[in-house]
Amino acid sequence: MKKIRWQLVIILLTGLVVGVLLVTQKQPAAQPAASPEPTTGGVYTEALVGSFKRFNPILDIYNPADRDVDRLIFSGLIRFDFRGLPQADLAESWGVNQDGTIYNFLLRENLVWHDGKPITTEDVVYTLGLLRSDSPLIPEDLRTFWEEVEVVDLDKRNLQFRLPESFAPFLDYLTVGILPKHLLGDLPLTTLIDSPFNMHPVGSGPFRFDHMLVENDKVTGVVLSAFDQYYGKKPFIQQVVFRYYPDAEAALQAYQGSEVQGISYLDQNTLSTALTEPGLAVFTGRQPGLSMVLFNLDNDDLPFFQDAKVRRALLMSINRQWIVDRILKGQAFVADGPLFPDTWAYYGGLEKFQYDKTGAEKLLIEAGYTLPAEGDRIWTKSEKPIQFQLFYPDDPQIQMVAEFIQKSWTDLGVSVSAEPIPYDQLIGERLEHHDFQAALIDLNLTGSPDPDPYPFWDQAQIATGQNYSGWNNRAASEYLEQARIVTDAGERARLYRNFQVLFVKEMPALPLFYPVSSYAVDRQVQGVQMGPQFEPSDRFTTITDWFLVAKRAKENPVSTTSTP
Repeated sequence: MKKIRWQLVIILLTGLVVGVLLVTQKQPAAQPAASPEPTTGGVYTEALVGSFKRFNPILDIYNPADRDVDRLIFSGLIRFDFRGLPQADLAESWGVNQDGTIYNFLLRENLVWHDGKPITTEDVVYTLGLLRSDSPLIPEDLRTFWEEVEVVDLDKRNLQFRLPESFAPFLDYLTVGILPKHLLGDLPLTTLIDSPFNMHPVGSGPFRFDHMLVENDKVTGVVLSAFDQYYGKKPFIQQVVFRYYPDAEAALQAYQGSEVQGISYLDQNTLSTALTEPGLAVFTGRQPGLSMVLFNLDNDDLPFFQDAKVRRALLMSINRQWIVDRILKGQAFVADGPLFPDTWAYYGGLEKFQYDKTGAEKLLIEAGYTLPAEGDRIWTKSEKPIQFQLFYPDDPQIQMVAEFIQKSWTDLGVSVSAEPIPYDQLIGERLEHHDFQAALIDLNLTGSPDPDPYPFWDQAQIATGQNYSGWNNRAASEYLEQARIVTDAGERARLYRNFQVLFVKEMPALPLFYPVSSYAVDRQVQGVQMGPQFEPSDRFTTITDWFLVAKRAKENPVSTTSTP
């Protein structure tokens, strides 16, 4: 079962790791202040950067603003925590057979929609059937995937998935919000696109749709209310109000004008100002992206790329921390390998490579290269200089990164020309046809808690897949192939650990940095936590713990914020 999830983007996400300040009051040592005890009440208003299209989890793939709202209205069979581990959601439990081709799911008891009607497996079957629709709103790889999976409705609570072959990352596909069949019937996707349901959605999440905010015939926001029959932990906050703003600057101005208490996204231009706001807490989470330099390893005209020592030397000659600090303004952190840190699959014992030009020169000498004392000072071996072309997406910020890398390699004694290329051309004409020498790219793995590096580095993906570098390593491929079919979590972690160690040893591509994204909430909103994200709406993972009203022991409840 082929799963394609490599998308190249030309936008580096923003963010800065900022600690959350804790405000305390001085108390006598013998009588410490009691911790505030959350209680029900209050309205939280957030400035949402973006605009409304449809409230429908099947149709929100390309609109992050809709996905944020849908995250609170709808529920999936499962969800993932910050470490990428699956957690029960609508499903109470699940199991998989020995060969990994059959998954059985059991829904929770007494599940109800926001209109009070029962949730059954029929709703799941209907929703997942929509993903097989031949529509540009459904990504082709997602449609192909569900066409190969048989979904069997066993009874009202029991559901079975039959896969053509074992595929361990299968759970990634079960976080999609489930739709109510009793309201939509057998409505096809072509009709659902324009259904009134998308403006008055009914879901099963912790908050239900209440009403739209409309000004001058334009949707300016949406109001959600806590759902008192929610199957999970009941939210303390009783209403969440989203107000739409065109950009982060307008959202920040709304906070400064006391219109909102939270800002969904801070960009480079607003982050520094937000950090000076005394009442605003800025939270940062790693985004599902990774910037890398790919090499064409399957090009006999570039023999130096086939030497791991040369590739390591090229990495060590780049001051990646300088890029993060100066070019990205601290809105990323240096990457050590191909998988995301702080997730279940990441191995923290990987060898780390610091900026070390002298060490890079020693590696080139060990690889048999020499640097002429006069003339063009380019490392050469067998009359073949280390000389190549670096492509990069035509974007101003990425250009600064590319030019810094070019200068770093020039200073090392490597001849590099850097050329910007339009995004579509870089993918469709260069990478897919292996018509490149080196390329600076950003990977976007949004919505993929399972790492599944198979499409990018397995031998089988060289000719027709996304192993654009052409890394032909049998041991690495075996680790990836086994990790794709083994369902035991411990064994998968071991296989991915071995893969990461081998990747760093061979360094077939150069990991540069992971982007981060920043989110801001007024300090009076308590209980907010933010960990690594697999998509922007993951900032709401712990929203049922947020609170605006608190009480202390033997005291009456007090509001920690005014109601907007």
